[in-house]
Amino acid sequence: MLVGLVLAGGNMAARAAPPGACKQSTNIDKKIASCTAFLARKTSVLDRILALDWRANAWVEKSQYDRAIADVTEALALVPRTRGLRGLHVIYAKRGEAFAGKGDLESALQDYGAVLRLKPGDYGARNNRALIYRRQRKFALALADYDAVLKANPRYAIAFNNRSIVHNELGNFEKAIADATRAIRIDSKFGNAYASRAGYFQRQGDLVRALADADQAVKLRHPRASHGRAQEGALATRADIHRTMGNLPLALADCERMQAIDADYVPTLVCFGKTYEKMGDIDQARTWYERAIASRNERRFESTSTDDRKDAEARLAALNSGVPPPAPVVTSAPVTKMPANAKSVATAPITAKIVNEPIANERLETSARQGRRVALVIGNSAYRSVSALTNPKNDATVMAAALRNMGFASVTLALDATRETMVDHLRRFAEESETADWAMVYYAGHGIEVQGQNYLIPVDARLAADRDAQFEAVQLDQVMGAMESAKKLRLVILDACRDNPFAAKMRRVAAPLVASVRGAVGVARGLGEVSVSGASLVVFAAKHGQTALDGDGANSPFASALVQRIATPGVEINKVFRLVRDDVLDATAGRQEPYTYGSLPGREDFFFVAAK
Repeated sequence: MLVGLVLAGGNMAARAAPPGACKQSTNIDKKIASCTAFLARKTSVLDRILALDWRANAWVEKSQYDRAIADVTEALALVPRTRGLRGLHVIYAKRGEAFAGKGDLESALQDYGAVLRLKPGDYGARNNRALIYRRQRKFALALADYDAVLKANPRYAIAFNNRSIVHNELGNFEKAIADATRAIRIDSKFGNAYASRAGYFQRQGDLVRALADADQAVKLRHPRASHGRAQEGALATRADIHRTMGNLPLALADCERMQAIDADYVPTLVCFGKTYEKMGDIDQARTWYERAIASRNERRFESTSTDDRKDAEARLAALNSGVPPPAPVVTSAPVTKMPANAKSVATAPITAKIVNEPIANERLETSARQGRRVALVIGNSAYRSVSALTNPKNDATVMAAALRNMGFASVTLALDATRETMVDHLRRFAEESETADWAMVYYAGHGIEVQGQNYLIPVDARLAADRDAQFEAVQLDQVMGAMESAKKLRLVILDACRDNPFAAKMRRVAAPLVASVRGAVGVARGLGEVSVSGASLVVFAAKHGQTALDGDGANSPFASALVQRIATPGVEINKVFRLVRDDVLDATAGRQEPYTYGSLPGREDFFFVAAK
């Protein structure tokens, strides 16, 4: 709305403005009809600008973003015909909001840039621009905007909560919790901040505090937001916690409360799907996932619907594969409190047939049409200068067996590899990749980030000082380089984000780099973010900032989920990794979330096991 839009020498309210229903009606359809009728008449330029803006507000409320953009663009075109008009920043802000709702983020950024050039102190516009930067994963820019907002207004609870979400995305959970807590201290009735903090506690495995915050978020009514929409996030988080704890009737009740707020909201539909799937009611789960995929209910400034729709597509593909869901990764009962062991979970033995039996001939023939597939599988357990790891050697062994049984033309298995051995295998794998359509590297063992570079650690590394990494370890870039000749797909899977003993004892002697937004200066305990281009995917067993957990059994929770999911026929590779992510989140009570870097061009779908 054009609040504060005035002409030099006079207030707009003194003019023959559009009718009150055009501006003030709470009935969106009535508002649109009133503004449209007014615009059909001959009006002054300034009154036309007002009516166009008010109608644009209504279009945005109805998620009719193209119409909103058209109205605001027409209003902007009329501005040169006025004299002394002030308040243009509000017009650009409205169109930026519409572009953001439509998903045209670059155009939204341009409009918010115009707002801030006209009114640098508009911290509302700066907050909204930061939301867009977060959706684009431009976290440094988002943090810079939030810092500027909070410098201008240190009691802006919404900005503290939004900044906490960025810290969470970066894996800085303590900072995320601190910012959400500051938002709550400023506004004790800020339900969104309680909902955010509930999610952060959940990611730490502290389900007791997570559930307490989610309960509080559901109870609260926040005066600066729609109560219903503020509740939805809290209900979705609480339903997820209830599913993790095995309280499925309570999870279903929360889904139903979300449905009463917005029956077609994608997270609501996925909430039902996941709950019914966990109940074993596959037909109901399939129905809800289909509804989620069909829904076009989008929200401004958020990517939740898009993400949940992709989850629904992945889970529906798995249900439609005709293959029963894999056995649970964990052996323990549903988690009800903070896990006693911070570094491991109890994992069940891998029972997937793919480890011991080749897939059926007709599937082998169909999968072979994707081209020649080659893999290098490395599992490092027997470290010489730190304690040995149990899982990596077992994980690599079952992974190699699974890849062979699903028709990979060549699978090289290297166990307890020294640096010389790893480099030699990579050299030969680079030659093999030249004739391959797919090239895949799976690595389980220790990994570390030093001075912004990711390294895989051989069993003979000592790493007394940070600079030793370049001589004793293997750069991830070197691994990526070994497969760059593959024609269609390059895939790296790393179960190497464990709580790393090398980082604790390593002397820091290298010159520090300029601090990055991740805080990954010097030595980090695990791996850092990677940049991926082309037809490449890099999959981490744990999101940056998290620690990949070991399994108390033979295999890690990540390897257990991965081996059981990759053999699901007819599930495209991106969907496979979404399923793996969900399985690992379930197995670790939210403490570990696998993460995939990169995206594949849409020209061709890739399957570990193709449909018949």
